[in-house]
Amino acid sequence: MKGTGVAAVIAVMAVVSMVVQQGQAVDCGVVDVALAPCLTYLQGSGAEHPPQACCDGVKKVKSLSQTTADKRAACACVKAAAIRISGLQDTTAQGLPSKCGVQLDIPVSRTVDCDKIAFGIESMVA
Repeated sequence: MKGTGVAAVIAVMAVVSMVVQQGQAVDCGVVDVALAPCLTYLQGSGAEHPPQACCDGVKKVKSLSQTTADKRAACACVKAAAIRISGLQDTTAQGLPSKCGVQLDIPVSRTVDCDKIAFGIESMVA
């Protein structure tokens, strides 16, 4: 029953995020849905590795984030999601991409300033 309630809350947040973030190339609703399978892992489920569905979601976020603008938008979505997760384990969250074997340029953090992050060569040229 507890899992059903969490899933319902995530679904509602995803819909709200899609409406609020409609103009961006990266849709926060898509990011929320992609990372939803990570929820129990990020809350400290005790599992050594995140579930495969979670890692697939991390890969999805990476695939959505190709340009600096996309990465900043995805960063804002991930930050907003991290803020909403009750009981988020910060160390676990920060290590999520590497646990999934994904080089993700987007930090999983509640405190990051996404507008100040420089990404790769594109940001050095701009």
